[in-house]
Amino acid sequence: MKWFASSLLLAAVLLAAPVHAAMPAQPSIKVTTLDGKPYDLAAERGHWVIVNFWATWCVPCIKELPDISQFVKTHPNVRAIGIAYDDTDPSDIRAFLDKHPVSFPVAQVTMDKPLKDFDEPLGLPTTYLIAPDGKVAKHFTGPVTSALLSAAIGK
Repeated sequence: MKWFASSLLLAAVLLAAPVHAAMPAQPSIKVTTLDGKPYDLAAERGHWVIVNFWATWCVPCIKELPDISQFVKTHPNVRAIGIAYDDTDPSDIRAFLDKHPVSFPVAQVTMDKPLKDFDEPLGLPTTYLIAPDGKVAKHFTGPVTSALLSAAIGK
């Protein structure tokens, strides 16, 4: 009888849980950056790409942005795209970037319209490292550093 009750409880939980498709091994991103330019992750094949989800209100995000920017500047085979996962007005994000400039494009993705091929971040910052073949090589939750990125890339 206990087994039957446990099974019923498990079935109820599973039926009530939202269904999420698994993130593809080779995700895509097609967005318009805050400067109005199109960005297509597929165009970056052959390079490592840092996909960094952040927000203007996230203190650890603000702290890691210069590190990611510097890493991209000093590693010719590495690119980055910043995903401002933020419902803030785009002009406020642009003003934030004027005070905290980065060396890579930034696009805004609102919480009600997340990227279709990426899991919604469970916390910020969240970073995906995409290998030159377009596949996810590493997923980081929390701030990344140059040392973590170098170790993941092998440089």
